Formats: sequence, C-alpha cells, structure tokens
Amino acid sequence: MNPALERLGFGPTDRVAIFHADDVGLCHGANIAFLELSCQGLISSGSIMAPCPWFSEAADLARQHPDLDLGVHLTLTSEWDHYRWRPVSTVESTSGLLDEEGCFWRDIPQVRSHLNVMAAEAELRAQVERALAAGIDVTHLDAHMFCAMIPELAGGYIRLGLEYSLPVLLPRRIEANLAGLGLGDLDLSMYTAMFGQLEQMGMPLVDCVIGSLTVPNPERDAIYRAMLAALPRGLTYISLHPNTAGDIETIVPDNGHVRVEEYALLQDADFQAFVAEQGIHIIGYRRLRDLMRSGDASCQ
Repeated sequence: MNPALERLGFGPTDRVAIFHADDVGLCHGANIAFLELSCQGLISSGSIMAPCPWFSEAADLARQHPDLDLGVHLTLTSEWDHYRWRPVSTVESTSGLLDEEGCFWRDIPQVRSHLNVMAAEAELRAQVERALAAGIDVTHLDAHMFCAMIPELAGGYIRLGLEYSLPVLLPRRIEANLAGLGLGDLDLSMYTAMFGQLEQMGMPLVDCVIGSLTVPNPERDAIYRAMLAALPRGLTYISLHPNTAGDIETIVPDNGHVRVEEYALLQDADFQAFVAEQGIHIIGYRRLRDLMRSGDASCQ
C-alpha cells in the first residue's frame, strides 16, 4: 500500500485521486478554468508555469484566493509554434537551455542533447523562487512534459523538493510516463531505488499518472467516465488541461479546442455528479505537503 495514503488514514482498497490542472499561467483561459473548477471542488490542485506570459495573473489569483492548491509546473520546454517562452534565470546561449529563437527547446530529446545540468537545475530553482516571491503558497513541484524526471535531472528535481519541503510528482509506476518521451531504453532501477529512499524520508509519492485524452468531443463524456470508473486502487494523479474559450484556440489552432471541451465537461453538473458517485476520494497536494512537513526531520 502507498505509505502516504496509509499515513492519511486510507485503506488498501481505497481509490484516491488528485484532479490536477496543469499549465496554469500559460494563458488567461487556463487561469480562469483553474480558478472556477477549484472553487467548484472538482479540481483539487494545479501548477503554475513560471516562465509563461500569464504567470502574473495566476499569481494574483493565488494571492486573492489563498486556499487555492497551487504548485510549480517546472518547465524546460516550449513546444508550440508561435506562442513561446524563455528561461527565468538566464538569456545566455551557453546555458544550453535556449534554442535558436532564444526560447526553451521544443522537445525533450533536444533538451537532452544540449543539456547543461547545472544550468538546468539553476533554472528550476529560479522558477520555484519566482513563485514564492510572488506570494504563492506553493504546495508541490511537478514537471512539464515530465522533463525534470529524465535521468540526468531527476536527482536535482528531488533535491529541490527536499530543500523546500515540497512533494515532487514522481509516480511509483513511472515506466508508462517515461515511455513516450523519446528517450530510448532506460534503466528504471535508479527510479526504483529512489522511490524506496524517498518514502523512508517521508516524501509522499503518487502511484500513477493518467492524463487528458485527445478524443472526439461526442465521445469525450463516455471515455472520461470509463477512465474514472476504472481508476485503480491507490493514489492517482489525473493530469488535466482545462481552458476557457477565447485564447487557446488561437494559441494552438490544431487542438486548442480539446482543452476547451475538457473544461466544458468538467463544468458539467451531470459529469460532476458521476464523479461524486464513484466513491473516489479527492485530495489536493496541500494535504500531502502538510503530511510531509509533519513527518521525518530529514524532509524539513
């Protein structure tokens, strides 16, 4: 059984989930969707992208609503065609963080091929510091496109969480999340060793991560319901990307509508009632952060 869930009083057959909004700070619509769905109670946590253009608005919302559960979505990639962002810590090309346009690299293989580990770790730290300086009560750290979880950066990612006494998103069943990153064959034994050490130190870990699905809109309701009905025992992190209409369709013309449709589904009263009927225990990351901070002194 997941030790964090046991410490929180859950049983071995309980299904527990974090309904998480990624990409807060990306644009106005992402910020408003996170706020609205958090206030309605379905979204239980989110994370902010410190390098992105709408970071300031998201930080302002967090100050106005201190109960919002908001972590830092640590970012080393900028993947879209015409809406891009740059590092917080540097503009130096020698850092290995910037492409020919002066923005983050578009994908993880490019990040790896130009990687300067010290510069990348400094950038991740700068993003956490920017969030804290903006007055955000940071609840956790997670990784945009899972980039901070790659073997070269995983150790620094974890050290950052331990230093700030913040849980890091690191799924105990990580192989499925790393498989689609274009990294080739990886030795997962390093992760297995880390999991045991971290849980002994009191770091809460999720069991698995599932995410938004790109499916035709008429089928979305049924497919999302099936996904939740089949939710496994343990602690699942559900990575969602809701966005109100009005900006994301211009930013990502090919699939921005997917985020708007997901937002509409999560807003739907019938869908919310279905989630409530599933017996899924919904928690946020603040509860896990507080559990971590109340535990072993090595995590303080």
